[in-house]
Amino acid sequence: MEKFILHQKTYDFVLWLYPIINRLPKNHRQILGTKLEEEGLSLLVSLINANNARGAERDSFQKLSSNELDLLRILLRLTKDLHLMSVKQYLLGSEKLNEIGRMLNCWMRKGK
Repeated sequence: MEKFILHQKTYDFVLWLYPIINRLPKNHRQILGTKLEEEGLSLLVSLINANNARGAERDSFQKLSSNELDLLRILLRLTKDLHLMSVKQYLLGSEKLNEIGRMLNCWMRKGK
């Protein structure tokens, strides 16, 4: 059940992220916005793949998800540091990513 909550939290984060990406200046939207979008969707896909996999393959997808989550954190911070999102938006996004990270880490520990 927790895995499905993890999927929903990740889906909600991606849904929250899209309007922010769409408000980025065009020159940043084409590179940074695209990367944020790709990594958010990639995280969601890798979590779904991990849920459907077994054994070592599941571990591999979970590690991939963790790496994608770290990259999303960095991209979100870069967006804030470039003043392309407000500090309030950054804090909300970081809180969402931290919750996803806690859930993912718990899931990874349960599998070992």
